[in-house]
Amino acid sequence: MSNSQDCGIERGQLPAISLDLEASQPQDILGWATGQFGADLIMATSYGLEGMVIIHMLHELKANLTIINLDTGYQFPETLRMQEAIKDTYGFDITLVKASTTTEEYEAKYGGKVYEMDPNQCCFDRKVRPLQNALAGKPAWISSIRREQTPQRAAAGIVEWDDKFNLIKINPLANWTLEQVNSFINDNKIPTHPLYQRGFKSIGCWPCTRAVEADEAERAGRWSGFEKLECGLHTRATEKSDEHV
Repeated sequence: MSNSQDCGIERGQLPAISLDLEASQPQDILGWATGQFGADLIMATSYGLEGMVIIHMLHELKANLTIINLDTGYQFPETLRMQEAIKDTYGFDITLVKASTTTEEYEAKYGGKVYEMDPNQCCFDRKVRPLQNALAGKPAWISSIRREQTPQRAAAGIVEWDDKFNLIKINPLANWTLEQVNSFINDNKIPTHPLYQRGFKSIGCWPCTRAVEADEAERAGRWSGFEKLECGLHTRATEKSDEHV
């Protein structure tokens, strides 16, 4: 029996549910999700602008769920400190999900810096596989992706079946713009990752993320020098950035 059936939702019902929620506010989408899945719901965040918006909304909803951060071993120190800021502001305890090896063990196994030699492999081993483990047995998870961020995300539904992780995926901000995100942050005085004040527009691992110029695309600072815009968490199993799955 699939996870969707376990929670009372058939996989074939998801397109209609997504269409019904398309014009809903993200708070209403999250309200539906928390009501449907309760404490079995899980959210993954890297503390980007969108993730902080969702955490704020979940706090307002008094949601009881698990929030995780994928600690690859290559995160910025500022990213790790966000765990404390969220606890202080919203009361959520963030669960760190780690790869099975330390970065030292990982680099020794492959003979060097995998993120330089094969960033797809590195992302899969230190992000995709740990998330697979964290989501195992869960009925649904929340992501903070938006359709305008990358071509791979353009077709994301509000609610959809995630065939990579074998559960329901909820994208409450899918149809929001960056302007809407920033306006909500300013209106609600939401704390944000300090690197945004230093020219970063998207936050990832320190070896593969840089600050960008004002006229550069939102994710131009990710994996510079590679034809890569996704870590693999939000791509289909057959797409290029998941070639190691």
